[in-house]
Amino acid sequence: MRRTMFLLPAAAFSGLAAIAAQGQSQSTGTQAEDLTVLGYPVTDEQITLGRQVYAQNCASCHGAELQGQPDWRRRLSNGRMPAPPHDESGHTWHHSDQDLFDITKLGVDGVVAGYESDMPAFEDILSDEEIAAVLAFI
Repeated sequence: MRRTMFLLPAAAFSGLAAIAAQGQSQSTGTQAEDLTVLGYPVTDEQITLGRQVYAQNCASCHGAELQGQPDWRRRLSNGRMPAPPHDESGHTWHHSDQDLFDITKLGVDGVVAGYESDMPAFEDILSDEEIAAVLAFI
């Protein structure tokens, strides 16, 4: 009984210490929930940068809440597709990180020759690091 009384508080203290250490490691730039982008661990700083870059360069079409344009599955009057959502209702998760990186950097036409899209290529606008950060965010 006496041993149990000692082990319970020790186990509780150990658990709290582990939780505190986890919280501290996340705030110092270690892996964010064991996510990877392009084969590299995602950091909290990368997600923060991605959120900022997305807001400045992507949200005007893909939506501030990643919701995409209305009726994103129907062609526009110009024959092009609206910007798809990057939330769980979209199809972003169907594509590999490398495909998404290439589409963002080179534009859709840079990946699928002859495909017309309203999305520009970002290779002269964003660095590779910024593109990877956006992918980490979405």
